[in-house]
Amino acid sequence: MNADYYQKLASRTANKNNNSMALAISTMSLGEEAGEVAGLIKKHLGHGHDLDLDKLKKELGDVLWYLTDICARVGFSLADVMEANIDKLEKRYPNGFSVEASKNRSKDDE
Repeated sequence: MNADYYQKLASRTANKNNNSMALAISTMSLGEEAGEVAGLIKKHLGHGHDLDLDKLKKELGDVLWYLTDICARVGFSLADVMEANIDKLEKRYPNGFSVEASKNRSKDDE
């Protein structure tokens, strides 16, 4: 599935109110869902639980849904955000990630 098609399908289940409260709710929900992902990983790495990959996939899907909703509410396509991120990363790490490149990159390059 490509990003634009996902965004189209996801928008069918979004709150149609396009106001600052709806944007705020999606933003807070994104943080909440990201926290659920972090909690699953924490329990796996820190508490010795088995990593429930099915639950992880579902929680990552929730993160993606809220991210997509925020993009739509501010007029971004998910594909454009993805492309802008890759452009930033290619400038930051033109030869791919390395610890050395990470340590030596400009503080202005955030």
